[in-house]
Amino acid sequence: MKTGEPAIAPELLASLHTISARYCLEEGGSHGPDHSERVFHMAMNIGRRMEARLDLIAPAALLHDIGRKQESSTQGKVCHAELGADMAEPLLQDLGYSQADRAAICHCIRAHRFRSNTSPETTEAKILFDADKLDSIGAIGIGRAFLFAGQIGARLHNAEIDPANTDSYSTEDTAYREFQVKMSKVRDQMLTPLGQGLALRRHEFMETFFVELHREIYGSE
Repeated sequence: MKTGEPAIAPELLASLHTISARYCLEEGGSHGPDHSERVFHMAMNIGRRMEARLDLIAPAALLHDIGRKQESSTQGKVCHAELGADMAEPLLQDLGYSQADRAAICHCIRAHRFRSNTSPETTEAKILFDADKLDSIGAIGIGRAFLFAGQIGARLHNAEIDPANTDSYSTEDTAYREFQVKMSKVRDQMLTPLGQGLALRRHEFMETFFVELHREIYGSE
């Protein structure tokens, strides 16, 4: 297959969408099927422009979060990227992927996590990493952060509290804490030139949003 060739059969792509939705519906919320679909479209768009292997990007993007439910249920003790790669292997084999392609796809999944011990080594893995991170920042990222905070029962805003003195999955795990701890760092973590440009624009929007939120919360308009 030539680099950049979008040779993935419609029937295979439909199966991947179905599998992705089944697993992601179990998690729901900020990591529901709509997240994987957005990551899929972003990764495919970046992949086309970088002439990467779209036949590897598509399954990696659609299956990248299939282990997320187990991570949430253990409050982060299980790494969904590691587990997701292990879960994807037999699924990809059943779909007819070769051993080499399964290994490449699973590497993308294993390396996509922000705090993963595995670094993205291939172009396709770097693209998935960036596409997933882009969905965690900007307007979408803010919306997802508030959605997650609502899922775990966190309060609306806690700008006065040092994030070092707060815990994840607690009432203080607010959208603003997520911005301080993770979202604000994403622009410096991007691995592709396209991702870097998009991340910079989204980062600037987030800074504007949280300044305005702080003003409104404390009546300092």
